[in-house]
Amino acid sequence: MNPLSPRGPAARSLLALAAALAAAPARSQSDPDSSLDAVVVVATRTPADIRTLGTAADLITPSDLSRQQITTPAGALGAVAGAPLAANGSLGSDISIFTRGSDSDQTLFLVDGIRLNDANTDYAVFLGGARLGATDTIEIARGPQSTLYGSDAVGGVVSIEAQKGSGAPSAEVDVEAGSFGTVAGTLDTQGSRDKWAWSFTASGVHTANERQNNDFDGGNIVLRVDRDLSSTAAFGATLRGFEGRFGDPGDIFTNDLYAHETEGNWLGTVFADLRPDPDWTAHITVGGQDRRYVAFDELPGVYTSTTTVRNHRGVLDAQATYCGATAQRITTGVTAESETTSDDGYGSIDRRQTFVAAFAEDEWNPLKSVYLTGGVRYDDFDTFGSSVTGRATGAWLTDDRSLKLRASYGTGFNSPSFLELYGVATGYAGNPDLRPERSRGGDAGLDWYLPGNAGTLSATWFANEYRDLIVYDFSVYPGTTENVNRARTSGVELEAKVRLLSGIELHASYTYLNANDLTDGVRLLRRPRNSGSADLWRDFGGGWSAGAGVQVVAGREDIDAQTYLTVNDPDYAVARIYAEWRASRRLSLKARVENLLDKKYQPVNGYPALGAGAYGELDWKL
Repeated sequence: MNPLSPRGPAARSLLALAAALAAAPARSQSDPDSSLDAVVVVATRTPADIRTLGTAADLITPSDLSRQQITTPAGALGAVAGAPLAANGSLGSDISIFTRGSDSDQTLFLVDGIRLNDANTDYAVFLGGARLGATDTIEIARGPQSTLYGSDAVGGVVSIEAQKGSGAPSAEVDVEAGSFGTVAGTLDTQGSRDKWAWSFTASGVHTANERQNNDFDGGNIVLRVDRDLSSTAAFGATLRGFEGRFGDPGDIFTNDLYAHETEGNWLGTVFADLRPDPDWTAHITVGGQDRRYVAFDELPGVYTSTTTVRNHRGVLDAQATYCGATAQRITTGVTAESETTSDDGYGSIDRRQTFVAAFAEDEWNPLKSVYLTGGVRYDDFDTFGSSVTGRATGAWLTDDRSLKLRASYGTGFNSPSFLELYGVATGYAGNPDLRPERSRGGDAGLDWYLPGNAGTLSATWFANEYRDLIVYDFSVYPGTTENVNRARTSGVELEAKVRLLSGIELHASYTYLNANDLTDGVRLLRRPRNSGSADLWRDFGGGWSAGAGVQVVAGREDIDAQTYLTVNDPDYAVARIYAEWRASRRLSLKARVENLLDKKYQPVNGYPALGAGAYGELDWKL
């Protein structure tokens, strides 16, 4: 049965729970974090009311995550329009994102203001296993964003950032247990005193998952410290670490009993916010990243294989914003990075890369209801050369601010990796003359802000073209890489964030996607034609709340894990339910069921997702 059908099992379960939620009287208001006048930074590099943006953007707050009992970045991104995910298995496995049909390495992740990934530094293990901090917000800007963020921001940017601690000093402990031998614990604390503020989260998780040799153990810390020196100067620092070990049995035809992977990924920053003049502000960040990934496999008595990848990154990012011009805000800045990568696996990489970039952006409000932006950026790499990108957006609001029309157009680029440029292996040699991958894309849409602060309805059309895509050519000897492929993606994104009658909150999204390889005349793999999600939540009063969600994926192609032929993967719909009881001011009890109907499905061909699982949590405020 088609899971998209209103007669499908996941749809029936969600509709039944929605009816139950609607039948009971409303007792309380929804969370104030849901206010429409949300402020986001990722779309312009400066704080901006989301209503004035010409960029298609999403904001996920800590209260959104807590209410839905979501603890991982992947869990949060699974409900975002235009951002399909593909997991190579269960909790802790590698996860890739294909924003608006772009390739898996063409979405940039920013973590506390600095990049997490590039052509040589993978995000997939972090996305598959890391847990969020208690004050983390997630911002998503869709479409080419290289004008502000450089390489890898072709499909869009995902920013995960720990927020400044606030309020009286507080702490809480969360303990979780459930199916598949899962146990997890979290300690959160935050607050402010005098001119200091802090937020800190430490968490750990263990699960056996469902298959043999599939255990996952992960630990995380997220720390932010702020100090206000005066009304014109503030300083701060962040530290975020992820340590994980994952038993990797491979696909269902391999069932490797000995392979595993480990990753340690640490990022730290020191930053300053300055206001030397009422018309000027500046933000300066100095940061670094240290990542160590190890893949180990053995067949006892026959062979042992170990691959180690080390990534080191140093970052300087500085920007200044001038607001003295009439109806304008001008931001200029520079970014410098130095990165080294060593990889003793295929290609034998031991290389260093530096780049320097300069950018400028003008946010212009020529009329009361018109908001325009325009920007340009120049990047200079010591490996492949330079790149120039540009971006422009426009938004028009009606006088009552209830309807916004918006559009954007931009260009992007993706730098070649060290393996593609310089790798050397038996029968393979990299191509040092490679050019960066290029893209250009635009979108147009509307946002309707419902009366009475009742929510937002959005619709967006988008299209992107990619050229000079890098492919491996083993028809020659030695095999090498070339800039030969072209691709095109287009589609429609629909979103609803609405407070319904009887106090129900609905968050829903749907994406229709066409993604085609123009060189070979085939569809791009793992890009579902149709994907969507819906989540219903209700506060019943008396400390009780409950919700339900469903995710649907339909119309996708993949490589068969056994035959290596292109196949149409089955459609699937996965439902979940969750509930919370605030027993007292200090104690909360939570429960949830994932994959409620025990759906058997494979996000990536040959890699099954977990079956139905039940979990319970106890949250104690100290």
